[in-house]
Amino acid sequence: MTAALLAGIMIATNGASAFAGDSASQSGGEGGKPRVILMHDPELDDQNTLVRYLMYSNEFDTEGLVYSSSGVHWAGDGKGTLWYVAGREYTRFGLNICPCTSWRWKQGERFIDDAVDIYAQVYPNLRKHAGGYPSPKELQSKIYTGNIEFDGDISKDSPGSDLVKKSLLDNRPGPVYLLTGAGQSTIARALKSIKDQYENTPQWAQISKKVSQKAIIQSFGDQDGTYASYIGKNWPDIEFRQMSTSIWGYGARNAVLPQDAKYLSAEWTKANVSDVGPFGEFYRVWGDGKQMVPGDIFDHFGFSGLTTAQLKAMGYVVWTPPQAKGSWISEGDTSIFMNLVDNGLRGYVDASYGGWGGRKGTDTDPNGVSSSNYAASRWFGTAQQDFAARLQWTVASRYSEANHEPTAKVAGQVDRTVSPGQTITLTGLTGDPDRDQVTSSWWQYRDADTYPGTVTINQVPGGQQQNVVKIRVPDDAAPGQTIHLILQVTDNGSPALTSYQRVVLTVSN
Repeated sequence: MTAALLAGIMIATNGASAFAGDSASQSGGEGGKPRVILMHDPELDDQNTLVRYLMYSNEFDTEGLVYSSSGVHWAGDGKGTLWYVAGREYTRFGLNICPCTSWRWKQGERFIDDAVDIYAQVYPNLRKHAGGYPSPKELQSKIYTGNIEFDGDISKDSPGSDLVKKSLLDNRPGPVYLLTGAGQSTIARALKSIKDQYENTPQWAQISKKVSQKAIIQSFGDQDGTYASYIGKNWPDIEFRQMSTSIWGYGARNAVLPQDAKYLSAEWTKANVSDVGPFGEFYRVWGDGKQMVPGDIFDHFGFSGLTTAQLKAMGYVVWTPPQAKGSWISEGDTSIFMNLVDNGLRGYVDASYGGWGGRKGTDTDPNGVSSSNYAASRWFGTAQQDFAARLQWTVASRYSEANHEPTAKVAGQVDRTVSPGQTITLTGLTGDPDRDQVTSSWWQYRDADTYPGTVTINQVPGGQQQNVVKIRVPDDAAPGQTIHLILQVTDNGSPALTSYQRVVLTVSN
């Protein structure tokens, strides 16, 4: 982050006191965890995203892991039915391939099942490093097939759409996060089924309101057009959070900050991902000799040492340039769940808050350029370090053999009402479960603020494991404006890990 955003003296302490941070929990799920239904198609980046999701599955109340279709992956009905949608990739790049009976979908596809099978291997180690990891049996029972037959087809129910429908209609409080790295046809079918069943009944007004308030769609784009063609038109009050960002995808090299480019390199990826246990082996990297679907002309990522011209001569559509063997390919859909991770940033509260998955809005990068990419890329290095630590958990049979996130906590409320001219004191409490030394700082997240100016953050003496600051609310702060202040705590373990606590000040009337 830039110096302009940092305020207060960096405080280093011995992190001996270890306690659980208490950032506001996402209501609705088990133990305050967010209720999640995760939907993916068999793209290699979805497979990689799924690896990361399972590393953080202790953070979620997972209700479903759903095979889903998209505009670039659909299974067909097995009956020889031909399908075609204008403008899809099979009509681009000079191609004229479909109508087809399926598109880029391997017969017997089971990448979600395979990932959960690997999870079962590492589960005994994971649970030694953090509580809340679901049992492999529980996750296996949550695997469903959604509307996979045809791109954008919502003509019939599926086990996946039935799950979405059931979750949206139940009486458990709080939101249901519908996370999709594929198309939204499974969601659209569930909503259509609800509307078809209740629209002409006395319960419709109540049901419509309940579902609209309960569902939150967090999606990497509209990958089959069903949000535009059905959901947005028929369910306009459902919140749709657009989570697409370049930093997690195939275009990461165009979005990464210079100091974080190493996290895309073959060297870092090999040492921290590919060589770390069975999930590292499962994770797709450049030149790994793998292919999601045999003969897929768009998946040239398994080759190494070949030029673009050579790949084209072999019949491949080279839509992104080859990289060094072993380096990062993509985790394009990881942003759909990263703001739900309980790291203290509370990115789930509102789409404008921001967090590891980016945010709705632009952030000003270190060069003073307003950029939607920077809203996500600013956190990338920290998130990669955290992922590396969790992969280490999969191979470390003892707690002492790996690093764990430091703790960041604020005394008192994390949401506060303030008045112009008021001076408030914020006491940041820090610690580390591994007794590592921690360094902490307070900074203003101006991009997330609705107050347009800068506040002054003054350091005051605090006790051990404390970072205490005073902030005077500006006199020109208007009623309803917000100021976002971040306590950031980093340990000196290997890899170094960072936790946060966001405090939001809302100016009173």
